[in-house]
Amino acid sequence: MTASENPNRTLFDLDLLRAMVMVADCASFTTAAARLHSTQSTISQKIRRLEEMAGHPLLVRGNRDVHPTDAGQLVLGHARQLLALNDQLLEALAGTTVAVTVRLGVPEDFVSEATSQLLGAFNRDHPQVKLEVTSGLSRDLANAYDHGELDLVLVKQRRSSRAAVRCWPETMAWIDSARHPSIDLDPVPLVTFPPRGLYRDDIIDAVEGMGRRWRISFTSSSLSGIQGAVADGMGISLLPARALRREHTVLGIEQGLQPIDSFEIALLHRATADPLVKTLASRLSGLIDQERAGALT
Repeated sequence: MTASENPNRTLFDLDLLRAMVMVADCASFTTAAARLHSTQSTISQKIRRLEEMAGHPLLVRGNRDVHPTDAGQLVLGHARQLLALNDQLLEALAGTTVAVTVRLGVPEDFVSEATSQLLGAFNRDHPQVKLEVTSGLSRDLANAYDHGELDLVLVKQRRSSRAAVRCWPETMAWIDSARHPSIDLDPVPLVTFPPRGLYRDDIIDAVEGMGRRWRISFTSSSLSGIQGAVADGMGISLLPARALRREHTVLGIEQGLQPIDSFEIALLHRATADPLVKTLASRLSGLIDQERAGALT
């Protein structure tokens, strides 16, 4: 049985402990009473009650001063810690609302200026929120969400692979280097995310479907790493269309590569999520709607 499960376990009163500390620090009941705005008899009663709870004499009363016993020294050490913790709790609660932590996970390609502005505005509107943002691969974010480590996530997934609060089709693009194209090399060099990473199997299947030989020339778990490798002529890759750079060129049917339309962006949070989590989810939904509308115009 733990301490919290034992209703008969002694609980020391902080008021009694404060009286004990003050008497020990002042080495006098009279001085301690004055500093605590109390009477000497009241302070003496508190010490006697504390000694009864402890089951040991705690203070030795001499002719000129008061000093702690061995048990009193032990009590004093813990009393000071408990009083300090009490003061810290009071300071943390004074004039503020207990902070709500919102743990958000987003893929690297969603960490944009617009996203940062949205999160900054959310923090200003809700100063009581402690916002923790994690960026990474969608599979890692989904795993962290499933294990209760994240409250709200944006992930890229195969369409309808799991239920979500909202979903948006993800427009994909085959990309190659604009300056140093690789599509005509034999075997075709491929730039991909690590094994089990999103898009990797689709890239390999598509190239094999063309009857072409291939090799993995560059692997990275970083979107910027993939983008840079393609731009520098390391190979071709498959990425969301919004991840294209000026250094890239788009490949397609003319090169034998068919469009890929099997992916979506999914927004996930639990039905029981804090209202502030749902508020942030709504703002993220609005941002994605705006960006998609801009891309279509």
